[in-house]
Amino acid sequence: MTAQVHDCDICIVGNGAVGKAAALGFAQAGLRVAVLCRSAAPTPVSADWDVRVFALNHVAHTLLSSLKVWDALDLQRVAPVTEMQVKGGNAPEDGQLGFDAYGARSEELAWIVEDRNLNHALDTAMKFAQNLTLVTGQAKQMQWQEDAAVVMLEDGASIKASLVVGADGSQSWVRGQCDIGLDYRSYGQKGVVTNFECEKPHHGVAHQWFVEKLGIIALLPLPGNRVSLVWSAPDTLADTLLREPLSALVARLEEYCLDVLGHLTPVLPEDIKAFPLTLMRPHSMIGQRVALIGDAAHVVHPLAGHGMNLGFGDVASLLELVKAREDHRDCGDARLLERYRRARKEEVFLMQMTTDGLARLFGSDLAPLRLARNVGLNLLNRLPVIKGKLISHAMGSK
Repeated sequence: MTAQVHDCDICIVGNGAVGKAAALGFAQAGLRVAVLCRSAAPTPVSADWDVRVFALNHVAHTLLSSLKVWDALDLQRVAPVTEMQVKGGNAPEDGQLGFDAYGARSEELAWIVEDRNLNHALDTAMKFAQNLTLVTGQAKQMQWQEDAAVVMLEDGASIKASLVVGADGSQSWVRGQCDIGLDYRSYGQKGVVTNFECEKPHHGVAHQWFVEKLGIIALLPLPGNRVSLVWSAPDTLADTLLREPLSALVARLEEYCLDVLGHLTPVLPEDIKAFPLTLMRPHSMIGQRVALIGDAAHVVHPLAGHGMNLGFGDVASLLELVKAREDHRDCGDARLLERYRRARKEEVFLMQMTTDGLARLFGSDLAPLRLARNVGLNLLNRLPVIKGKLISHAMGSK
């Protein structure tokens, strides 16, 4: 029996939200796409609130709208962020910085979307996409030919493509096959996530506290009087938060949010999760007939909520360049991939430096640094031009 060969223009390895968006974009552009995933089962729908959420910016919104995915979301479960309040702590002398949509000449700064809601909408769109094939299996090896890359599967099948897109996460198999080096550092923190009902309306405001020795506490608005917690906590504290009853976590949070949100109540069924926080810088986003996107290409600290946005930015850039390529270039042409690398270099580097720098600055308990950062926050809050540029960058505007 002859092993099956899937012949296509683009092979997407990975089945997360960024990979699905890339697959849809290329398929809608008329290219033949194969998505390699371990399971073809769609994301299940649930009435429960997902504790993993993303703050999607305008780049993500534009991309998902162009793919006709945004309107396929359950929009009753999507919360617009109209304002963000950042505080250097909880004392009156601590610095404070505020952003609002009005100042950015927009109706929203971002949108809070549950992971399950996002992936279900993408799965639904993929079911109706032409030129798109889901291939279930486990990748074994990559081989290169003059005009193609071939992904060999453990069951003997293979996928032959002009371009292989590595969308397979921070431990990317595709990246490893290309021998792309990696700079890695653990922050010694975990992101602790769960959801609460709040006594007072949040009015679409996202709150973030940088707390000495405790990490970064973010409470993001969800529809109704609900908020999503993302606490970037030192490992020891994170382990404690996971062991404690949620009532103890509520007591810790209310030290910071009681005035603005009132008392918190865990959303039922109670659920709390954690994931390790790292900084990962692959030495390149491209290889021979390979482009990396999403966490395969970069992992940043989640304090600004931009990991997913960077991934969608990768998709938008690669999709634009592939569609605009000259007639004599195929999708995996080396010059085309170099254009992609250059197009993403600045934004990715700036986001890595910004998030890493802020994590280090606000993670320090040195008194001079505490004073400097509090003064800096207050000063920045009084400089509308610079603050406006920061807002535009966070929103994904040029």
